[in-house]
Amino acid sequence: MHEEYYGFAERPFSPTPDPKYFYRSESHANALDLLHHAIGRREGLVVVTGEVGTGKTTLCQAILEQLDRRTFSALVLNPFLSEEDLLRRILQQFGVVSRDESRRGQLAGVSTHDLTDTLHDFLLSLRGLRAGALLVVDEAQDLPHQALEQLRILSNLETAKEKLLQIVLVGQSSLNDVLGSPGLRQLDQRVSFRYALQPLTRDETAAYVAHRLTVAGGSAGVKFTRKSLDCLHRHTGGVPRLVNRVCDRALLRGYTARTDRITPGMVTAAAGGLELAAPRVPFAGWAVRHAASFAAGAVLTATVMGAAWYGVITLQARSAPPPAVAEIHAAAAPAPAPLPAPRPAPAGAVTAPAQPIATSGSALSNAPAQPFSARAPEGPSSGRSESAGRTVSVVVGSFRRDREAAALLEQLRGLGYQVRTRRAESEASGVWQQVLVGPYTDMTAARQDEARVRQLPGYGDARLTTH
Repeated sequence: MHEEYYGFAERPFSPTPDPKYFYRSESHANALDLLHHAIGRREGLVVVTGEVGTGKTTLCQAILEQLDRRTFSALVLNPFLSEEDLLRRILQQFGVVSRDESRRGQLAGVSTHDLTDTLHDFLLSLRGLRAGALLVVDEAQDLPHQALEQLRILSNLETAKEKLLQIVLVGQSSLNDVLGSPGLRQLDQRVSFRYALQPLTRDETAAYVAHRLTVAGGSAGVKFTRKSLDCLHRHTGGVPRLVNRVCDRALLRGYTARTDRITPGMVTAAAGGLELAAPRVPFAGWAVRHAASFAAGAVLTATVMGAAWYGVITLQARSAPPPAVAEIHAAAAPAPAPLPAPRPAPAGAVTAPAQPIATSGSALSNAPAQPFSARAPEGPSSGRSESAGRTVSVVVGSFRRDREAAALLEQLRGLGYQVRTRRAESEASGVWQQVLVGPYTDMTAARQDEARVRQLPGYGDARLTTH
């Protein structure tokens, strides 16, 4: 319905954990890198935790998809298993036994000891192939203690030099409490790495939405405004599962209104339909955020009262009071406070841009030097007068491949920026496609957007350039 209206090839916010839609936020990228490191070094046991909906299952699918051919994998999604059922499921996932054999009950009478020996023999056979084995258990906080104890036994399967089975336990934050219980201390002591997934920040939420729209193939047909993305983050807290649900409902409302702009009202209505109310801000936090307003109001009040007091004194002076009274009023009148010195704007030193997020194959370190030699204007900002007679843009990244530049363009458009590309050519480095935000004739607006782009993960070196 609305997918066809907006030109999507598939649902951009499907609830299924499709690794194709895996978004490398700072937290998720760190988790993925840690898992690659642990698997490569055969570290034994790794624990990854995260609150409900933070993308743990998608992370599991992503890491399994990126394994090389020398790593055999098993994924256990149903944690409500006895120790015997757990071993049967692992052997089935590794291909040691078939699903038909399990269904016919041919392993029903096999003991836990025999199942463990069968798995051990399989793992030893991988050594001749110079291969390894990885077991990923999702929702591990719900595993019975006997099954967790069986995993401890499996973690002991090793040679003199390395572990035979790499185990990754993925679960909610309560998994750490389960592992810390007295009966599971031996398993807890075998954990080599722990990592806790975090929700998306506001900027990561915006980039996440743009990423999914781009992967689904219809990012040019719909746009979430900046205020709608702010509203989206407030209602969802940056939890990817909630972001998907709200965005899917918001797209449906946009389709009903026959518009390509998703507004804050649509997001709020979608969140309300899912009973997701924006969190209430505590008074202390509200007071801190409005401290500047309080201070400005206090200064204004003091100024008005001072002016009124000055008027009283002036009227009294006009009525020719005795010299002694005039001296008293003069002594009591407050001295005018000196005006604060203007704060200079920071110098706009420029470096080469960092690699943009959600792209591949970029080689920005080899980008031509000449196109990156521009420097942002130095000295205090003066708004439009400072940029009189020239136009500036924000350089975000440079690419040798047009499709990579196009992918970044789509992401930035999804964030609400006006974007374009520019051809940059150098004898030393060849032809590059620069991705620019802008153009601007207002230097203040340009610097504000430059600062916003730099806050996005991977865009820290975005810079201004003149035309």
